[in-house]
Amino acid sequence: MAMTPYPHFTTFPSLSSPLLFSKPNHSPFSQPPYLSTPQFNRYTFLSVSSRQNQKPFAVNFNSQIVNAESSSTSNTSEPMLPPYNVLITGSTKGIGYALAKEFLQTGDNVIICSRSAERVESSVKSLREEFGEQHVWGTKCDVREGQDVKDLVGFAQRNLKYIDIWINNAGSNAYSYKPLAETSDDDLIEVVTTNTLGLMICCREAIKMMLNQPRGGHIFNIDGAGSDGRPTPRFAAYGATKRSVVHLTKSLQAELQMQDVKNVVVHNLSVCYTMLIL
Repeated sequence: MAMTPYPHFTTFPSLSSPLLFSKPNHSPFSQPPYLSTPQFNRYTFLSVSSRQNQKPFAVNFNSQIVNAESSSTSNTSEPMLPPYNVLITGSTKGIGYALAKEFLQTGDNVIICSRSAERVESSVKSLREEFGEQHVWGTKCDVREGQDVKDLVGFAQRNLKYIDIWINNAGSNAYSYKPLAETSDDDLIEVVTTNTLGLMICCREAIKMMLNQPRGGHIFNIDGAGSDGRPTPRFAAYGATKRSVVHLTKSLQAELQMQDVKNVVVHNLSVCYTMLIL
């Protein structure tokens, strides 16, 4: 049986690996003010590579929702049908929050999380006001801490019983944009533990959970600037960690294939912005 990994994908055969949109002298890790001004209409594209066929997918958040099937063969006892249960890390702001809203708009159920309890509470309140209390939940989680991620899995199982789609979006550049020689120990530890260790912990716990789910599941690792091997001056540590996202995803894909696991699929997502002047 073919799995439908994500109801919002449409195929863009010519799409290459996009990078985060940025401008000179501006850090690409916080949303630039010109993206939120009324004169611009923002589109976000995600290209996705799965272990079965390395076929790119993309989602245009402003386009009509389109279904696309993965070529994977599932050994699940239950079909994966919408509405989907979705968990997004680092989802109280930025791309993660936008993804949460997009899923909610299509009728899916969403769990958001962040290391800040205050931001979680505020974001859940806003989303529930817009989409209702029965579709969104939130909890504090620091992805760098194994117990926090285990607790996140428990929270998801208590509230939704299972997760169809787990999106690893949490990331950090330590709010730093300077040469490596000028970067503090604390900033380096923040970047590496969040973007690399945190991603590994989340993948580990997501795979363990989904292996025991009758419907299996899909894990999406979001990369960023540096993931294609291009240099990232003044945020070298961030670029190095995002390059590692691609390698980790490929290794997990190979591990699952070696174990003949067909109901859990790991994908890599690349994010870019384009803008149209209204």
